[in-house]
This record gives sequence, structure tokens and C-alpha cells, in this order.
Amino acid sequence: MSTDKNRATAAAILPLVGGPDNISAIAHCMTRLRIALHDRSLVDDEALRALPAVLGVVEDDTYQIVLGPGTVARVTPEFEALVEEGRSAEHPPRTAVTAEELAAQGAALKQEQKARNSTPVKLFLRRIANVFVPLIPALIGCGIIAGLNGVLLNTGWLPAVVPALAAIASGFMSLIAVFVGYNTAKEFGGTPVLGGAVAAIIVFPGVAKIDAFGQHLSPGQGGVLGALAAAFLAVRVEKLCRRWVPESVDALVTPTLTVLVSGLVTIFGLMFLAGEVATAIGSFATWMLAGGGAFAGLVLGGLFLPLVMLGLHQALIPIHTTLIEQTGHTALLPILAMAGAGQVGAALAVYCRLPRNRSLRTTIKSALPAGFLGVGEPLIYGVSLPLGRPFVTACVGGAAGGAFVGLFNQLGVAFGATAIGPSGWALFPLLDGPSGLGPNLAIYAGGLLTGYLVGFAATYFFGFTRQMLTELNADREPTPATAPPAAEPSLAKI
Repeated sequence: MSTDKNRATAAAILPLVGGPDNISAIAHCMTRLRIALHDRSLVDDEALRALPAVLGVVEDDTYQIVLGPGTVARVTPEFEALVEEGRSAEHPPRTAVTAEELAAQGAALKQEQKARNSTPVKLFLRRIANVFVPLIPALIGCGIIAGLNGVLLNTGWLPAVVPALAAIASGFMSLIAVFVGYNTAKEFGGTPVLGGAVAAIIVFPGVAKIDAFGQHLSPGQGGVLGALAAAFLAVRVEKLCRRWVPESVDALVTPTLTVLVSGLVTIFGLMFLAGEVATAIGSFATWMLAGGGAFAGLVLGGLFLPLVMLGLHQALIPIHTTLIEQTGHTALLPILAMAGAGQVGAALAVYCRLPRNRSLRTTIKSALPAGFLGVGEPLIYGVSLPLGRPFVTACVGGAAGGAFVGLFNQLGVAFGATAIGPSGWALFPLLDGPSGLGPNLAIYAGGLLTGYLVGFAATYFFGFTRQMLTELNADREPTPATAPPAAEPSLAKI
């Protein structure tokens, strides 16, 4: 039955994005079905948003349909199968518009989208995110197992199982550099296994015997940042070899030179440099939260929604991963998750202030459960951002929640998340810290409650002008105050 439902969802989406012939590539992240389109003008946005399974749509370098965690991983294979089936069948020619009109519409839309989204910084950050996003399911699974193992260890229950759970939880993290190297080479156009082979040097125990410029290396030195740099270098070396090495010996010479040159540079340079950068990141995060926790939490919690909106939050993914690799958890994620709490509080206030706007209230009712679990796109793009002011007041709620959690970091009750991906209530199983599970849960819950209350109050009292209330309570579609820019998912949904 579940398979039938997922296939029905895929079948409903396909014609609304222009059919099989309009799709050039398909992928998915934690919450979104990502589709590369030949012609954007063939997409029926309103009909897509009206589908019960669709939580929202976002346009960036790909067309992204928000389906939610779990659902997207099941719908995507069905969608891919339908596309393949459709391509193998005969299709009648499109006659809705002429070819010239179609080309002109598509070119105009593509040019507008490119100008808005394809800045060098955003493109670079997006590619870095593409390296880490496929690793998030493993990070979540291993993080939850690590949390469960911590509970068993502290309570003394099932002592025979604890070592097994520790091995399961730690195995992936001990080799994460290899996966980062593999994905980096794949993303930047190299041979993935060569990227993984070079990155594997970083975690090889034998590097402890190497003396690089008077300093002994240690296994794992440089971590994911070193793996990222090493694999990127391997891609550059490989491409250079492909250009100059004769085809007759390419299969032997290119892989050898790629691994040898990149490996030597990694051992005698990148491991040390990346290790220093990783150490600096960890030290700065610890200093920032210990010395100015409340203020740091206020800034981080308040600015995270705008960062997501602009796609700049992707720069935090390697930082989170580095902190998890160093300390076992990232102290930044519980603070950033408060932005979602402010968003939920703001949505509840909008619901109360607009009793006669049935369309907005319906959107809020359907999107709130996902919002409580940390999936914020439906509320952001369907409610607060189009209204304008409620987006700002949602940020105020996020700042208040972030300040609450940051204050306790400053007071010495530090904790973090053992994995990136979940947010909201879904982050509870991943919380970890030296103060113990009880204080961690209580402080995080207090931060969420603060975000809800402040986001609600700020939006209720300051989120609308009198004219806005009059217009929006006229039982019609809201007039957007601002057009939602394209954005990547938050860390909770990548």
C-alpha cells in the first residue's frame, strides 16, 4: 500500500513538471525531490503546491519539490522509474505554444534564474554542500546509536552490548574522510575512487610513523577539511594527466600519478595545514560560546533563517562535521535550530491574527507538524516570507531561543548534536554533552519554548500593520510583501 501511495505521488508530480521529456536529471536530499528541467515554463507551480503530498516548492539551480524526510526517499525511485518508462514510450508533439515561443519563455526564465542564483560564492558553497549532504543519513543513524550507547553506558544497562554499539556508531566517523574524498572527486569531475584513495591516507594509522618537517603526523590529522582539499587536488592532477598522458598508457600512468602526487602533497602539507584550520575552528567555537554564549546564541539564532534564504548556511556544513569529528558533537546546531522554533511561533501568531483567511490557515495547519519536527520550508515559503514582517519577527524568536541556549553554554552547561540533519523535536535523540542527558534535554526544550513564545508574541503584536490585517482577513490569497528568493535547505533538511 505504501508503495502504491508513493507511486501515485510520483505519477501526480510528473505531468505537472512537463512530463518525462522535460527532465534532464533527478536527485533528492533529506526533504526535497530535485529536478533539472529543460524548460521551466512547462511547470505548473500552483497545481504542484496543491498536491497533498507536496509541502512546498523552491527554485534554485534545480527545481525542488519539498516532500519531507522519509517520503522523498521513497517517492524519488518511483519518480525515476516513471520518467524512464515515459521516455521509452512515444509522446505526441507539444502544441500548446509554438517552438519559438517556448524557447523564448525558457530562455528568459533561465536567464533570470541564473542572474539571481548563480553567484560564484553560492555556486561554490552549493558544490561543497553536495559533498556532505549524501553523508547525512549515515551521520544521523550513527549519531542516534551513539546517543543510545551513551544512555546504556551511564545507566549500566546491557554492558555486553555497549562495545558493539560503540563500534557501530564510531566506524563511520573513523572513515568519514574517505567518503568525503570520494564525494569530492565525484562532485568536481574526477574519478571518485581516486579521491577516496588519496583521502584514505589521512586516516591510515601508518602516518604516525611519518616525520613531516620535524613534526610527527597523527592519523586523522586534518579530518574532513584535509580530505576535501586532498581530493580536490587529486581531481586537478587527474585532469592534467588526462590532458597530457598518451591514451596508450593512460590507464596505468594517470591513476598512479594522481595518487602519488596528491598523496605526497597531502602528507607533507595538507594534513598539517588542514589540521591547524580544524583546530582553530574548534577553539573558536568553544571560545565564542563559553565567552559570549548569550550574545553569540542571539546572533546565530537570529541570522540563521536569512542565511538559509540566501543559501549561505551551506558554509556551516563542513564546520559542523569538523566539530563532530573533534568533540563528538556540534554545539552550534542546537542554537541554530532555534530559528525553526521562532518560525513555528510566528506561524501560530499568523493563524490567530487571520481568522478569516482560510487559505493561509489551511497552509499553516498542514505545515505545522513538519515545522515542529524541523522541516521549515512550507512555513517559510508559504507563510512568513511572502508576508514580509512575520519573517522578521520569526527571526526575533529564533534569536531569543538561541540566546537562551547560548547563555547556558556560557554558564558551563555545554552540549551539542551528534549529527547534522534533524532539527526541532527530531533533534532530541541526538543531544549529547558532559552535563548529562537530563540538563541537555531541559535546556534544549527551554530554548524551543522560548523561541515559540517570543516568535508568537513578536509576530502577534508587531507582525502586521492595520492595513495588512484588513486586507488579509478578507478571505483571499495574501498579497506577497516580498518575493521568496531561492534557497537551499536548512541543515535540518539537507
